[in-house]
Amino acid sequence: MKANTIFSAAPSIAILVLAAFLLSHNALATTAGNESSQDSVASKITKVVIQVSDNNPKRWNLALNNAENVQEDLGKGNVDISIVAYGPGLPMLEMQSVAANRISNAIARGVKLIACENTMRKDKLTKQDMLPDLNYTKSGVVYLVKKQALGYSYIKP
Repeated sequence: MKANTIFSAAPSIAILVLAAFLLSHNALATTAGNESSQDSVASKITKVVIQVSDNNPKRWNLALNNAENVQEDLGKGNVDISIVAYGPGLPMLEMQSVAANRISNAIARGVKLIACENTMRKDKLTKQDMLPDLNYTKSGVVYLVKKQALGYSYIKP
């Protein structure tokens, strides 16, 4: 009778052993997956877009400070930062801007400064009226929308 009990229990034991194996294998795969996702987060580029739409030099400097602080805290090579100026904020990027030196320094550090061509057209400005080494976009607002859709963090100082 004992031999019969052992044989009838064998399938149950086999199922338990198989279940234990599968659970431990799944736990190891999950741990490995978590480690690789943590590694990818550590090596991932932080994407930031900053809006400037006020004709206020204090706001312009705050936007430039925000960009500089993000680069210092996360490392210049670990961030992709754009500052887009449009509407009343566009004078920040004009040739006579009081922030011209800071803007040149930001560009030298790898920050992209973006001018809105819609605002330029409305204000009858050309690229010759603007600071050197700028980037341009047809619409500052659409630029912000697209960057946010691509996962950029949005900042409006």
